[in-house]
Amino acid sequence: MSRGPDAGARLERGLLAHAASAGCAMTIVDATWVRWASATFAGARHTLWLQAATSAALDRWLADVPEAEIALRDHLLADLVVTDIVQTDGVARITVEALTVEA
Repeated sequence: MSRGPDAGARLERGLLAHAASAGCAMTIVDATWVRWASATFAGARHTLWLQAATSAALDRWLADVPEAEIALRDHLLADLVVTDIVQTDGVARITVEALTVEA
C-alpha cells in the first residue's frame, strides 16, 4: 500500500505553488534528494534546479523564498536556500537546496 508522495515530491509541489502564488511561472528542470539523519532527527537534503522567465515578481520571490512557509505533510521544512541564479536571455536558472525533517 502506497503512502503517497515522498517529501521530495511534496517539496516540489509546494515550491511550485508558492512561486505561482507570487506570480512566477516556474518549472522544475531536475531534482534530487538524499536521506539525512542526526542523533535526534531524520529527513532528507534536497537540491532542485528550477527555470523561470526573469521578472520583478521572480526577483521578489527569490528574495523571500528563504522565509517561505511551505507545508509538507509528515515533514517540516527546516531550511530553504537559493544557492545559485544564472540569468541569460530572459531566463533564470535557479538552484535551491532544502532540508526536510520527518515530523
